[in-house]
Amino acid sequence: MAAALGLAAASAQAADRDDELSLVVPPWPGVTVKSEILAQLVAPLGYQVERQELSSTVGYKTLTTGDSDAFLAGWLPAQQESYDAAMAADAIVDLGNNVTGARMGFAVPGYVAEAGITDASQLGEAQNAERFEHTFYSIESGSTVTDFIHAAIDSDAHGLGDWEVMSSSTPGMLSEVKAAVNEQRWIVFYGWTPHWMIPEYDVHILDDSEGVFGPDNGRSDVKTIVASEFAEANPNLTRLLDQFVFSAHEQSEFIKAFSLEERDLDEVAREWLEQHPVKRAAFLEGVTTRDGDDALAALEASL
Repeated sequence: MAAALGLAAASAQAADRDDELSLVVPPWPGVTVKSEILAQLVAPLGYQVERQELSSTVGYKTLTTGDSDAFLAGWLPAQQESYDAAMAADAIVDLGNNVTGARMGFAVPGYVAEAGITDASQLGEAQNAERFEHTFYSIESGSTVTDFIHAAIDSDAHGLGDWEVMSSSTPGMLSEVKAAVNEQRWIVFYGWTPHWMIPEYDVHILDDSEGVFGPDNGRSDVKTIVASEFAEANPNLTRLLDQFVFSAHEQSEFIKAFSLEERDLDEVAREWLEQHPVKRAAFLEGVTTRDGDDALAALEASL
């Protein structure tokens, strides 16, 4: 990271090689909106964004082969194995967190937590497992986190050896949560923050002594990952990517607008940029258009 950022700082006047950025975009609301905000941010600067709808596991492979340029949802330690392999190959640059305060794990609605379920070790207890129908709801098959829960079942972590995993898209999983909440039925699912699910369903992420979703009870980093070769060849855009950072509250806001309120993606992204002048200036500090002009002026003229 230091080498890439040093290059970006030292080469402020150097023109980027590329005018297109290929982003890995798994079907998750947070990264979907962030990617659209970035696309609208860079378009007036002379860049285009190509969105590649890939799982995180495949995304690390395409970053390694040079078929993708960047990824705004490098969740660690959830993706640690893929991340470590790409780093070992010197194929990626880690620009650090683009959102802080992230956490993931076994999640239950508030009324289940109020009934006394606060730790994943309680899930496998006979009376509780029956109320949960021995079922854990997760996101798409092939995702790293779904692999984690399958591994937990295989090893009988927390007594989950006889449980079933119901995998779906994020909207599909959350529709099951909504139905359960409406009926005040017990449900346990894959939850994370930042996300609108936390306030909407009073979601509680359970303590996890066996570290199924990573150490420290699933506390996570959400990193911006860039292909090494792309970062070296594009110092201006790499600087922007390094400064493209949100608070958990900010990300939850636009996730809610897009995913819960079902507003148009381009409208949500444009409104967010319009309403956050301080943030858009911070994103573009020291950044130019691809032709070397004032990036912030170009953006402001487009809004």
